[in-house]
Amino acid sequence: MTNTNAQVTGHHHAPRMLLHEVAPEVGKAMLSLERAARKGLETSLIELVKIRASQLNRCAFCLDMHTKDARKLGESEERIYLLNAWHEAPGLYTEKEQAALALTEAVTLLPGGVSDEVYDRAAKHFPQQELAQLIAMITTINAWNRIGVTTGLGPGAYSV
Repeated sequence: MTNTNAQVTGHHHAPRMLLHEVAPEVGKAMLSLERAARKGLETSLIELVKIRASQLNRCAFCLDMHTKDARKLGESEERIYLLNAWHEAPGLYTEKEQAALALTEAVTLLPGGVSDEVYDRAAKHFPQQELAQLIAMITTINAWNRIGVTTGLGPGAYSV
């Protein structure tokens, strides 16, 4: 049996919409926000944050994209595979990365807001400007995830 994209992803249809084609100004604005949010953050940290948020939001397109990007940047398979369980594998991630991942989870899920404990943990590892950029990056990937999930983008089409 041949695996088609529909069989692999569970999607039995093409994307519902290619938002960047239907609303190009929105796509341009999102890309501008993405570029602005990246400034001053380590590329490897950005990819970990994007992968973790995408796991939480179940965005297959973004997971495919950002795991490929992370590998291209030299991220280890072990750290990518265990990112979903980073709490149980703290030795694989720096204190700074753990703080960023905790903030990513809090901002993405917003179960009861972002606690002072989570915020203060991140603020301990990131100067205020960098923390602002990190919050913007987490917000941006969450927006991308919501676009990808809502419009039915599936994995496989992205190449680095």
